[in-house]
Amino acid sequence: MAGDVSQSNFVYNAPCVIDANLSEEFPAWKGVVMPKILAFSGSARKGSYNQQLVAIAAAGAQKAGAEVTVINLKDYPLPLFDQDLERQDGLPDNARKLKKLMLDHDGLMIASPEYNSSITPLLKNTIDWCSRAESEDEPPLAAYKGKAAVIMSASPGGLGGLRGLVHLRAILGNIGIIVLPSQRAVSGAAQAFDDQAQLKDAKQQQAIEGLGEQLADVLTRLRN
Repeated sequence: MAGDVSQSNFVYNAPCVIDANLSEEFPAWKGVVMPKILAFSGSARKGSYNQQLVAIAAAGAQKAGAEVTVINLKDYPLPLFDQDLERQDGLPDNARKLKKLMLDHDGLMIASPEYNSSITPLLKNTIDWCSRAESEDEPPLAAYKGKAAVIMSASPGGLGGLRGLVHLRAILGNIGIIVLPSQRAVSGAAQAFDDQAQLKDAKQQQAIEGLGEQLADVLTRLRN
């Protein structure tokens, strides 16, 4: 997996403040509260191209000073969203865990495969469950509103999953997330990655890392 990005499910409750050593190296960062970013893909497949892709972007955000948590949605299995089930049993435990992770982070980094010209059922189901309020006084879409996100995709096809990103951007925008204009779609994904889960094309690698850096920069400015 790319870089030293955390892949644990540990939730960071305290703000990440630049320490003394970094303050000496980068005086402009002194006292700056750095953002926390949650990174994941819409794929649960072993060896997923999109999980590899989002890890590269996460490494870029971490290099820019952000605190990044990379998760795999495979570790949070959920039933298909069903209001009858919700009414009977409430929010599933894994939906509650994912929602808390989203609430505890400032931004989202999502790599989405394209399934039949749209996003994956896994990703849409996750978005739907985490959108649900758990009490009458909880604000609508609390896990999403006011957050910023970057999106990307990888696909064996020639468009790199681009059509799915159109739908993902619309969905995220409609639930109150600020989606940064920059995005990337990596085509020919089956041949795009090396044995270290890095992109073979140096310019592509730099561009994906750049998405993470951009998100970290925007969130840092918003927080400070």
